[in-house]
Amino acid sequence: MPNRLSAETSPYLLQHKDNPVDWYPWGDEAFAAARELDRPVFLSIGYSSCHWCHVMERESFEDEGIAGLMNDLFVNIKVDREERPDVDSIYMSAVQSMTGHGGWPMSVFLSPDGKPFYGGTYFPNDDRGGMPAFPRVLAAVAEAYQDRRDEIDQNSSRIVNAISSQSQPRFSVEPIASAMFDSAYRHLAPEFDWQHGGIGMQPKFPQPMLYEFLLTNSAMQGNNAAQGIVELTLTNMARGGIYDQIGGGFHRYSVDNVWLVPHFEKMLYDNGQLASLYLHAWQITGNPSYARVVEETLNYLDREMRHRETGAFFSATDADSEGEEGKFFVWDTQEMAAVLGPDLAHVAMVYWDATRFGNFEGQNILYMHRTDESVADELGLTVEELESKIGEAKKLLYAARLHRIPPMTDDKVITSWNALAMRAFAEGGATMDREDWIVVAIRNAEFIRDRLVREDGRLMRSCKADSDKPASILGFLEDYAYLADALTHLYEATFDLRWLEWAEQLCDGMIELFWDPTDSVFYDTGADQEELIVRPRDIFDNAQPSGGSAASMALLRCAEFTGNVDLERVGSANLRSVRDLMERAPSAFPWWLQAAEFYANPVKQVVIVGERGHPQTEAMLNEARRGFNPDRIVAVMSPNETNDVSMPLFDSRRMIDGQPTAYVCRDYTCDLPVNEVAALAKQLNGGN
Repeated sequence: MPNRLSAETSPYLLQHKDNPVDWYPWGDEAFAAARELDRPVFLSIGYSSCHWCHVMERESFEDEGIAGLMNDLFVNIKVDREERPDVDSIYMSAVQSMTGHGGWPMSVFLSPDGKPFYGGTYFPNDDRGGMPAFPRVLAAVAEAYQDRRDEIDQNSSRIVNAISSQSQPRFSVEPIASAMFDSAYRHLAPEFDWQHGGIGMQPKFPQPMLYEFLLTNSAMQGNNAAQGIVELTLTNMARGGIYDQIGGGFHRYSVDNVWLVPHFEKMLYDNGQLASLYLHAWQITGNPSYARVVEETLNYLDREMRHRETGAFFSATDADSEGEEGKFFVWDTQEMAAVLGPDLAHVAMVYWDATRFGNFEGQNILYMHRTDESVADELGLTVEELESKIGEAKKLLYAARLHRIPPMTDDKVITSWNALAMRAFAEGGATMDREDWIVVAIRNAEFIRDRLVREDGRLMRSCKADSDKPASILGFLEDYAYLADALTHLYEATFDLRWLEWAEQLCDGMIELFWDPTDSVFYDTGADQEELIVRPRDIFDNAQPSGGSAASMALLRCAEFTGNVDLERVGSANLRSVRDLMERAPSAFPWWLQAAEFYANPVKQVVIVGERGHPQTEAMLNEARRGFNPDRIVAVMSPNETNDVSMPLFDSRRMIDGQPTAYVCRDYTCDLPVNEVAALAKQLNGGN
């Protein structure tokens, strides 16, 4: 008989609905039962595409004997970390404070009031590799709870105090200025792998925010070494197995230091951020291989991760298919020959270094270990001929792969992750003249507006695209911040004021719900959300921006467009709460650094007044969008709108001599309006 999780919508929770474990979803019912029965709580946190979460389910949660032990001794709660990042953040901090490390599956034991007293990650079903068997852990924890309650209460109080102290702001009176970014770079450079790219040795994660900061630092401070770090890393990632050479898009991380063998799950948040990063790298370098990655990644998201009827983006795809990790993505040479024919297969095998011995459990993860020039030379082809043949091979292999059993898709729609994808499509469409990508971004924004905003304007966390069931989880700080930021980029792609107006509303709501004026910090949960053992404030930029860093970026960008000084004041005050930390530990605070550079460098505001489609308007817009300019915002308005828009950015903006006209302002000073593209280019490049 299905357990209580059968009423949930999260694919991860539904994976566990037929377990013999008497699971509860997170909520008052579970903790009330724990108090009534005087039992500790076993809290298991994971997500649908987590490989070791599946292993622990097969070994323990599907085992009748272990499930019986869990049901007899504990009240058991299962949480999808992607639905409840607040719960995940608190108890991850607890596990890290107890064990020195964390990860998923996360296994935490709590008192009935929610306080943690013991925890870990994966526990095997028998003693293995120095890890205690899960049944032994269950029995020992239950015995300790019954016999040593005072000791457990003292331990849990210490852990809660430790978690609370991590959220305390550390304000600095030092200025946010260029010297700080130079110092951050000096701290970061020794961590870089100058041979293969990336930070550290293994495993290696993409860390797109870190390279965004380095690109910005290069563009704003003239740091050529920073750009070199980015180019080496992005080139090797795109050539490695971490990148899906056939279908596009990036896997979660590489288990080695050369980007060859990935953990095969694919996450929406990774691919949204990486598409934006490669777009910016293409803007600054002109490297066509980066443009190819942008196109392939966005096409992958559009093709495989988007709900066709609604425009919503799914969350992730699993690493496993048919019970084997990576089976969907790897190839043997016989299959390649059968699909491609002998001649094209030979080209493809040389290009992707595929051999009959393989490089992953007897199979081949396709990767590019040499340059196109060296492969073309070996095969007696021109580079253009090689590119044509590889393009044909990709289409044939992709078509053949469609007949395989694919990994499971987590079809949960998460507001913040959708916003990252929306931003990538909006930026990519505007920069690469892809109107179809802009349409994808618009449809996504409309979906969020229609399905994830309550009637009173409250933003929600998640839903199912193909279900009419209302969203039930209130949105967190990251949902507000990512969406507000994405909407400013969508405005720059469409120049439709409704997106800018919505962004400002979200920023106002974000301050009202999440800003603490006493401490001058943002908390991850709103004033209207469930009260947990501590109010979480996770300041670290991990796989995605922290809510706090994203809030500052969104507020500062929105303030530039709207002239709302309250947004700028809060955004800058928030930066000061981690000012010293981002300088000393840049790899943990890269998006904070990105927001700080935006704040510290006077932004060029470019306003073009003219009809869209007019050759002169479009020519000036193309000039304003040219290159990588993180210190620039661009607005376009029709001459018919000038009397209807109340934002200061558009005050007194008129066409001169009846011709489309550009206005460039920076640091509270404006240049003379111009009608010519050459004159605009001169102003944007520092002239008057």
